[in-house]
This record gives sequence, C-alpha cells and structure tokens, in this order.
Amino acid sequence: MRVVTGFHAIEELLRTGAGTAEGAKPQLLYSKPGPRIKKILEDAKKSGIHATQTTDRELDKLTANLSETARNHRGLVLTISGEAEKKQNFVQFDTFAEELSHKDKALVVILDSITDPHNTGAIIRSCDQFGADLVVIPEHRGVSESDVIMRSSAGAAAWVPVAVVQNLNRSVEFLKQRGFWVYGADADGQSARQTEFAPKTALVMGSEGSGIAQLLRKNCDAIVSIPTCGKLDSLNVSVATGVLLYEISGQLQSK
Repeated sequence: MRVVTGFHAIEELLRTGAGTAEGAKPQLLYSKPGPRIKKILEDAKKSGIHATQTTDRELDKLTANLSETARNHRGLVLTISGEAEKKQNFVQFDTFAEELSHKDKALVVILDSITDPHNTGAIIRSCDQFGADLVVIPEHRGVSESDVIMRSSAGAAAWVPVAVVQNLNRSVEFLKQRGFWVYGADADGQSARQTEFAPKTALVMGSEGSGIAQLLRKNCDAIVSIPTCGKLDSLNVSVATGVLLYEISGQLQSK
C-alpha cells in the first residue's frame, strides 16, 4: 500500500483514474473538511472512491513512516493499493527504456545529484509540460522516495514515468546502445540554440553546486549550455531544465 499526501498530488492521482483500474483499492481519509478537501471528496465520490472521516492523530500514525515533507498531510491522505499503485508511474528502467528505443522520437531526462525535492518536483512538472517520456533518478544521489516525488511534483509524477536506478552511468550506456544521443548541461557547453538535438535525446542535469559527475560527463556525447546575459553565475537547475526542455521539445516536434 502507498500513502499519498498533498492536495495537488491527490488531485492528479484522481485525474489519472486511480480508482477505476480493475482490482484497485484506493481510499481517502480526512479529518476536518475545508473547502479544498470538500472539492476533492466530491471528485473522489464521482470516481467511486470511498472516503472516511477520521482524526488528525490517526492520519499522523498513517503517515509516520513517510518523509518529513510528506508527513504534513493537512488533514487529507490517499491510500492506494492493487492495480491503482501502478498509476503512480514508477517504472523499471531497462524495460521502459527498451520500449522507448523503438520509437522514432523520445526524450529522457536524467537527474544527477539533485537532492532538493522542490527542484526535483519542478523538473518533473516541466517534463510533463514539454512531453518528456521518462525521468531517471539515482537511488542514492537524488530524491528517490516515491512519496516525496509525488508530493513535490504536485502530482505530475502521476503522468510522467519515473525510474529510480542504482547506476546512472550504466543507464546512460544502456540508452546510447539503443540509439539515444546523450547531452549534458553545463555552462561551458555549446549553445543549446545552436545545437541540433537528435530525435532520441537524453538530457543530463547536474546539481547547481557540483554539476554533472566527472565520469557521467565523459559519457555524454555533447555538452550544451543556455546563453544568458544576466549578472548571476547560473540559473536554478529546475529553471535551466525547463528552458532546455522547451528548446529540445520544439526541435523534436518539428522533425
């Protein structure tokens, strides 16, 4: 069973049809129904999802094992099990990447050492908006907990497939062997505006402090940058990812 908190995350999971899959067992639990919660309860009822009123203490117990951020349930929790769990869109990397390799065009985003859940969530939201097919996150050098990803992305992870892997270098090699061209983002790279991105593109984003790990950078086919004219050193990583995805998705749509 998975426990999901956060109004946006719960709303998006309801939109994906988490309660309609065969064998699904979702349930909403709430304490004091304010206007926002009442609207969510109405939507849940239309989808056939059962709601039960309980106490904040019981919700605290239910969320006790979640991350610190996700434990802030604000009086509403969604539990999902059975087939509904699959709607959270966490996928097995090898299988999903193999399927993507057979498409004419595909876009994968790889996050290296991005440990701030707000950055990770914002990036996943950009991936949803610009049509990324997969987000790859390292198990030990990133935000890999499903509850954190779901909440910080405001539910966008319900729509964007996310794979958590043990070794990013292996994942990059796997993609390259299947026809992907891998681009790393760094300030010393060639301008993204002057780069012709491949139909099957993987974009590697590193942390704002240390950038892309040295070996992972060596495994990239090219390094790209965003031309800027401001006084500050760099853009926030989530903003930079959004800018690059805008450029890449525009090119892929025109191919």
